[in-house]
Amino acid sequence: MTGLYDDGPMQPSLPDSPFAALTVAVAPAILTNACSVLALGTANRIARVVDRTRYINERFQNRSLDSRESAFRREQLSRLRARSQMLVQALRVIYAALGLFAAAALVTVLGSTAAYFQSPQAFFAAAGLAFVVGVAGAVCLVYGCSLMVAETRLALRQIEEEVETEESGVLAGGAPPPREGGQPNP
Repeated sequence: MTGLYDDGPMQPSLPDSPFAALTVAVAPAILTNACSVLALGTANRIARVVDRTRYINERFQNRSLDSRESAFRREQLSRLRARSQMLVQALRVIYAALGLFAAAALVTVLGSTAAYFQSPQAFFAAAGLAFVVGVAGAVCLVYGCSLMVAETRLALRQIEEEVETEESGVLAGGAPPPREGGQPNP
């Protein structure tokens, strides 16, 4: 093979252009951007859970509750607590993925610099490290997304039960609960 490394048949053939090496850094950069958007959406979902928790507390705070209403309120707050814990854990893992992808992009650039200066050991070390860090970021991203899916399922189950409870007339009086976005129903 020909290229920057002509030390033997096992050496890679790297392009002479540093721009070609920078294209390798594009994947972690795109994943970093995707993680940023996912983190923003997760933070927004946390805010909606906080809004919903405050609404439930305000709705039932000044009322004398019968046993069914009290059990309904406790169940709602328990689910909201579980949802918030899932979302906070997802946000932590997504932030970890964000940092790992940013680190992978940086290590990739360092590896391309090592290749440019014809340092094969540094290049292979950087390539291996970038791969490991990138895989760790992908694992974090998948785990964060799985937490988001689980939280979404819990939210949908809670909404279905609230609708069934309202339709059955278990909770007498009071306005219907707000939609997921915190806005009251018309």
